[in-house]
Amino acid sequence: MKAHPMQSIAIAVALCCVPAPGQMHGAGGQATQQVGPQDQQPKNETPSGPGADQKFLERAMESDVAEIQMGRLALEKSTDEKVRHFATQMTDDHGKMLDEWKQAVATLNIPVPEEPSKNAMKTMEKMKGLSGDAFDQAYIKEMVKAHKEDDKAFKEEARTTTNSQLKQMATEDAGIIEGHLQQIQEIAKSKGTQK
Repeated sequence: MKAHPMQSIAIAVALCCVPAPGQMHGAGGQATQQVGPQDQQPKNETPSGPGADQKFLERAMESDVAEIQMGRLALEKSTDEKVRHFATQMTDDHGKMLDEWKQAVATLNIPVPEEPSKNAMKTMEKMKGLSGDAFDQAYIKEMVKAHKEDDKAFKEEARTTTNSQLKQMATEDAGIIEGHLQQIQEIAKSKGTQK
């Protein structure tokens, strides 16, 4: 039986906050970074390490909150069966993911967002004023955009993290997000939103 993609996140999050092999504790228990030539990162590369992993986790939870709230809004406002089905899936899938993220980071000093990003909030405010097909088109467009961004972020995390558990989780979740993206793109095509 395949483990749920989020089951290993508690270990992954805990490990991402543990000093890396090149980080030792010096005199007085202070952490000192030993940097070798292989550890130096060119300025153009994507940052990696515990700090980048934490930012990824924070953004992933923020994205889940946005997906849930936008899904609920779509269930209130849309009358399209495909849009409503997708919105239900978003509230269910991202609700489960968010619950697991919260449980995983409960003992860590990682803030759990209570609301979406400011940009997502602005988008939702605009969408609240729409109805019918105009709402559906706006929701579909936003879901395509959000899932493209999430797909890229999860794949990037899987590529750059040095934590094997987090790499596995990000890779598996990227597959789920890619599935969501394909679904919403199909809906977009059927509604004439995407060519």
